[in-house]
Amino acid sequence: MSTQHVELPIEGMTCASCANRIERKLNKLEGVAATVNYATERATVDFDPAAVGPEDLLDTVRAAGYDARLPAAATAEDDEETPASPLRQRLLVSAALTLPVLLLSMIPPLQFDNWQWAVLALASPVVVWGAWPFHRAALLNARHATATMDTLVSLGVTAAYLWSLYALFLGDAGMTGMTMTFSWLPDEAGAADEIYLEVASAVTVFILAGRYFEERAKRRAGAALRALLELGAKDVALLEDDGTERRVPIEQLHVGDRFVVRPGEKVATDGVVLEGRSAVDQSLLTGESVPVEKAPGDDVAGATVNAGGRLVVRATRVGADTALAQIARLVTDAQSGKAPVQRLADRVSGVFVPIVLGLAVATLGFWLGAGESTTFALTAAVSVLIIACPCALGLATPTALLVGTGRGAQLGLLIKGPEVLESTRKVDTIVLDKTGTVTTGRMALADVVLAEGETRDEVLRLAGALEDASEHPIAQAIARAARDELGALPAVEGFTNREGLGVEGVVDGHGVQVGRAALLADWGLTVAPELAAPDAAGRTSVLVAWDGAVRGALVVSDTVKPTSAEAITSLRALGLRPVLLTGDNETTARAVAAQVGIDEVIAEVLPADKADVVRRLQAEGRVVAMVGDGVNDAPALAQADLGLAIGTGTDVAIEASDLTLVSGDLRAAADAIRLSRATLRTIRQNLAWAFGYNLAALPLAAAGLLNPLVAGAAMGLSSVSVVANALRLRRFRPGVR
Repeated sequence: MSTQHVELPIEGMTCASCANRIERKLNKLEGVAATVNYATERATVDFDPAAVGPEDLLDTVRAAGYDARLPAAATAEDDEETPASPLRQRLLVSAALTLPVLLLSMIPPLQFDNWQWAVLALASPVVVWGAWPFHRAALLNARHATATMDTLVSLGVTAAYLWSLYALFLGDAGMTGMTMTFSWLPDEAGAADEIYLEVASAVTVFILAGRYFEERAKRRAGAALRALLELGAKDVALLEDDGTERRVPIEQLHVGDRFVVRPGEKVATDGVVLEGRSAVDQSLLTGESVPVEKAPGDDVAGATVNAGGRLVVRATRVGADTALAQIARLVTDAQSGKAPVQRLADRVSGVFVPIVLGLAVATLGFWLGAGESTTFALTAAVSVLIIACPCALGLATPTALLVGTGRGAQLGLLIKGPEVLESTRKVDTIVLDKTGTVTTGRMALADVVLAEGETRDEVLRLAGALEDASEHPIAQAIARAARDELGALPAVEGFTNREGLGVEGVVDGHGVQVGRAALLADWGLTVAPELAAPDAAGRTSVLVAWDGAVRGALVVSDTVKPTSAEAITSLRALGLRPVLLTGDNETTARAVAAQVGIDEVIAEVLPADKADVVRRLQAEGRVVAMVGDGVNDAPALAQADLGLAIGTGTDVAIEASDLTLVSGDLRAAADAIRLSRATLRTIRQNLAWAFGYNLAALPLAAAGLLNPLVAGAAMGLSSVSVVANALRLRRFRPGVR
């Protein structure tokens, strides 16, 4: 069955119960698997187009009493208009009307004759218009025979208001003959205490304030991803075949087009440099602050900033295929998922509102049956309705994920999904691929060992010229070093590649051989022991000979990344046991491990067997993380309990991993694990607070120990506190560099 994927923005959700309800409705459709996230206000839907269409999804959401749009229908103006804008206006007006209500109701010296009329006039707009979002949602829910957080708020506010009207117009005195007496008259002493207009209006304001600050905090929580999506260039200087430039919108750029990037401009899309040299600031994507030098042949990523000279770039990926788009997609997928612990909270919040309604009715009945006054019983019941807050449960996990994954994206750390977080807590062993992970994966000249009487420049010049004609990585490393040190190299005549042995040719009239000892043996040359010694250090040496004599040895090695040793120290500090895994020989592997501080080495492992090594470690009882970058690492990354892919590696490795380190810096592995653990810790703190708040507050309210005003303020603050705790993750910093 082929499925399609769509992200639907949902409007009208006010609590986790709303999200649960929409999710259940969507999942009842044939061929649909949906997840609704209250924090992001989106439904992530995979559906079978043969069974249902996008319009069916929208109709289902609307039938549940909410509104939804297809992503294409969303506009930039929609993004700029936040839910907090109309909410702010409603809050400010309601607060201005409620302040005198509170002052008159709670400070007797301010009360004048018939002050209750003024309180009623001020409170009524708040209860009717200010609380209208709650009343409207409650009515819509009632039509579908369901109840949400809005139902509780609407019932609580309405009950307090109607009781106040009863106390005012009918009062304890009621009607005597043809004369109606009202509770605000002076001779009805004490009756005014039964007026709850200040409760109805103040609770409305407190909950509006809580929802307003919650919306603002949720907006801030998603700011990192929005900033990421806005990084891309809006237009590009397209280079025509005749050399002229034409500025066009970025949407008109195609793969293969050439474009110009001037100093200070953003690179329009992923591409390869054709002309020019410059330093490119990649911090927006990788989190690394040091610009990277780019030259012809080097890759550049869209949204990075050209900090130096003029570059001409050929586009290799555009639109949804760019690195920026892929990063945004990974972050969005992670934020849309649900951790296992969140599913428990969802189940609780799904039945929470009906339980609270039942508890409120039971509280009212209990206190009336126990002989308490109607005022006391109603106060306790209203407090139960108002104090309950399933919103905190619904926000506990998604807001932490929203902030944690967004902050990770800013630092070049991509968390694939919420289930990854639990793995980071349990990991005790981290397996590191050598080439491209601990080392640069690029061979470099490490040393030049000279025979007696020879000079470094001459050995390097002749060997470099001959090797420049070869495509072998070792040959290219030697040629590159020779050009860097000596400049232009002489031409080669009669070049011959001796497969597996080395190369031969004529340079400046000298018959030159560069390669293994077996190549020189074919020419009857013997190698002095001191020239072969570099191999013993775990490095590779090639011999250089000309005119019938061995002149020296060039030592080449895959250089260790300068940050690898620091990274290993950071990983150990997290309680992880590092293991170096490589297909290289034992001597080379041990030499690299010694440089970076790794004690445990598993060498000479075939690419296909790396996953078996991970399985063996898991069989020993270890919880294994794997860091790799190549195609041959993908099976091991998938097998590991936690897979971390170096972002400079292959797409296959990144797809198989749980975490991606965009910068390619191994130190980011420690940062990714720290951030994941911090996010998981925040989720647990939020859930502990959300459950603990309700477990403690509901019994207090039922016992009549909470004033409805306090209950309203506490309910509003509970959701805000959960989101505020999640926002602390925005302050996460990578380890000291």
